Amino acid sequence: MSIEQLYSEVQHVIEATRIRVYKAVNSSMVQSYWEIGRLIVEEEQKGADRAAYGKQIVEGLSSRLTMVYGKGYNKSNLWYMRQFYQLFEIPHALRGELSWTHYRLLLKVENSDARVFYMEETASANWNTRTLERQINSLYYERILMSNKEGRPAVKQEAESKKKTMEPADIIKDPYVLDFLGLKQDSSLYEKELEQVLINKLQEFLLELGKGFSFVTRQYRITTEESNKHFHVDLVFYNYILKCFLLVDLKTTELNHQDIGQMDFYVRYFEDKVRQKEDNPTIGLILCTGKDKTIVKYSLLIDSQQIFASKYQLYMPSEEELRKELQREKQEVEREKLLQKESK
Repeated sequence: MSIEQLYSEVQHVIEATRIRVYKAVNSSMVQSYWEIGRLIVEEEQKGADRAAYGKQIVEGLSSRLTMVYGKGYNKSNLWYMRQFYQLFEIPHALRGELSWTHYRLLLKVENSDARVFYMEETASANWNTRTLERQINSLYYERILMSNKEGRPAVKQEAESKKKTMEPADIIKDPYVLDFLGLKQDSSLYEKELEQVLINKLQEFLLELGKGFSFVTRQYRITTEESNKHFHVDLVFYNYILKCFLLVDLKTTELNHQDIGQMDFYVRYFEDKVRQKEDNPTIGLILCTGKDKTIVKYSLLIDSQQIFASKYQLYMPSEEELRKELQREKQEVEREKLLQKESK
């Protein structure tokens, strides 16, 4: 063994040990904060006026702990530990892959289902704290929930994966938030320019698309046999969870029926020429600045269940703006379901 090989193997051992030690220390720290939170809550329950007694406990405890162990035990952090215990009362449900900073972000999520969803997604997708914060702020959970055409809670699909296979509607979001591109809301772009900035920020775009996506190619050329005409699919991805291709067509204008017809052609071509026997049906996604659901409804052929149209936004909307948009989508879904019932 050469000295270089020896150095490489020793370095590997050291780095692997550091990772194991970090994970062990992180897991122990999270568990200790949960335990501190439990002790505070149980002690404050002994007081007649729990709120006042709880404040007194935290202030006194913080003063003494800070003197011995430093700023990590200031009043603010102790309150977080108290809240941590209250929101995650079952310790074995905690994920050891998450740091205290991850859990601090999760404490801000009021919806318990959303909180559990973000915790599981962070652990399985290995999100760092910056990614988790962005997903929370962009209402990732709510967008996945509302994107399912039947109004079903698609985000619970992960937990029910053993009972039911994931479907394309379970991964498509509407809207997509492309704030990581750093473009202004009123940016005027050609489709080629939008494609290029997405390629430049491919890692962030894959995160926004969702779990299981890998990039295949851009400007995939399709040539017709009879007229020898050339067409190009803007972006092609493959999802290893769904085991299928995702074709993305970018539109810097509102959706029209020609766009849907074009995507239908792309999907059918992939089904005939590209898709392998072990692959599931190809998905087509048109990203546009706006869409009329009537156009979508009447432009698709009856058997075209794999084509979706979603809006995109080039900036991070406020939480209020996103909630209004999702509420509007929810009302449209409910209205559509009501009309279907009445027509039967």
